This record gives sequence, structure tokens and C-alpha cells, in this order.
Amino acid sequence: MTGPAINTASHTVSHQTALTNQWQELTSLLTRHTEGKGDGFHQTAIAQMILQRASSVPTSIHSVFNPFFAVLVQGKKKVLLGKEIYSYRVGHCLVASVDLPLSAFVTEATPDKPYLGFKVNIDPRQLCDLAIKAGPAKPQQENDVRGLFVGPIDRPLLDCALRLARLLDTPQDIEVLSPLIMRELYYRLLTGAQGTAVRQITTSGSNMQRISRVIEQLKADLARPMKIETLARQAEMSISSFHHHFKAVTSMSPLQYQKQLRLLEARRLMLAENANASNAAYQVGYDSPSQFSREYSRMFGAPPIRDVEQLRTA
Repeated sequence: MTGPAINTASHTVSHQTALTNQWQELTSLLTRHTEGKGDGFHQTAIAQMILQRASSVPTSIHSVFNPFFAVLVQGKKKVLLGKEIYSYRVGHCLVASVDLPLSAFVTEATPDKPYLGFKVNIDPRQLCDLAIKAGPAKPQQENDVRGLFVGPIDRPLLDCALRLARLLDTPQDIEVLSPLIMRELYYRLLTGAQGTAVRQITTSGSNMQRISRVIEQLKADLARPMKIETLARQAEMSISSFHHHFKAVTSMSPLQYQKQLRLLEARRLMLAENANASNAAYQVGYDSPSQFSREYSRMFGAPPIRDVEQLRTA
């Protein structure tokens, strides 16, 4: 009777040891490939992969993120979607299945033990192609699913992420092997704990896919006044149903979503293109500079001019 118990215990210890070794290897890889490059985001030789390093807190970023898969390797972070707060720590992955305006705050990092993580951009077309070839999931009624998933990463997905990161040490292999590993990564995303949300974006006519199309329209016509009736018609929903499903996916109303898009783009225009506050406000659809300043301050914690000056001197 004791034999199986011992074998089970031994297997558990072996499994935990293997996981620990994988995380240590990932930490070592990201440390080496970000060392000396400073804090921030760093593009890699793998086109879809971006590394992040932060050596102090608070470190924050506000941006509209396209669909992505991310792994936190060292440190801690909080992610805000609308008014929802997600805690993100070592051993967790984060998956966005639609374009989302997110605020992220590194909450644990030091020069000796910096925050480390990496993000892999997802190509929805390749994901859809693989979903078709992988076959349908188990039949189930479509439910409203948030477009952001944060939770523990499973072993197959971690193993796949590690093999992709290892390619940074053998750049001569990237062109041939990275597409193969990316394909497996998509498969793991479709079949893992986050699969419900990921699969819905690949399902023709799903609520999430229809909301995703509306989001693309909002991004493309940022300065145009929003007409809920038009957006609902584009989503092939009633106005009340459209409001419900949009908030279910993004955690905010269409108006709140558009407001965040506009403010983020205005901030980018001032930072990257040296636009003044009035011009940036006009370009993103604001008629009232005072309203723009109030809403900007509410989102970023400071008026436009002071916020941009702080970012440039940080």
C-alpha cells in the first residue's frame, strides 16, 4: 500500500523541481537579454516577442494593446481594465483576445531583482486558421467572456514559451523554428485554461468577434462622433444587447472605451509628434479644450502639459 503513495510523492517532487528549473532558466534568459539595455520594452530578433525590464516602482504604462500573450517571470504587476484590477505575478500568464486599453503598474522591482516579463503578439488570422484545423471545441453554449485573461500558466504553455525564449540564444534558428513554436503556442492557447476566450475570437459570428469588429471601427474613426445605433447595427445587435456584450468583453461602455482610446492617442501625439494639447485634443475628436484637460487629468493624474513634461524627464 505504501509503494504507490511513495511513487506519487516522488512524481510530485520531480514535477515541482522541473517547474522550478524552467522558471530559473526563463529568469536567466530574460536577465541576460535585457541587461545593460535599461528599463522599458525591448524588441527581440523574434518579431512577435518583446521583453520588459523594470528596476524600480512605481513603473506604469497606459496603452491600447492588440491581442497578445504575456508571461511574468520576476516581480509583480497590477493590470487595470476599466475599473477592474488584475493581480499578475510569477507563474501567471496574461492573454488579451481583443484590442484593449490597459493600464499596467509594476509593483515589485529592485535594481538587484528587476521586474522581468515578455509579451508575444498574437496574429488573429493565424489563430483562426489553426482553430479550423484543430477542429471544434466541445459543444457549449456561448457565454459572455471578458477579453482579458489572467491566471496560472499551465505546464504545456510554459514549456512552449520557454522554447520560444531559448531561440534568443541561437538567432540562426529563429527563422526556421520560431514559426513552428508560435504555431504550437497558438494551439496551447486554444486548448488551455484561457481557451474559452481565445476560441470565441476565432468563432465566426460569436459575440466577441462581432465586438472585435466594432472595436476596429472605433480605432479607425477615432475623431468621429460615436453613434451607438450605427455600431449596434454593425455588430448585428439591438442597442441594449450591444451595450451588454460590449461591456462584457471590455468591462466598459462603448463611450468609456472611445474616451480611453482618444486620450491615449492624444498623449501619443504630444509625446511622439510634439503636438500641443489643443491640437492633440482636436485631432482625436474633442471640441472643448477644457473638457479634454479635465478628462485627461482624471485618467493620467495630471494635466496634459505637466504629464508630458514628467514623461519626458522620467
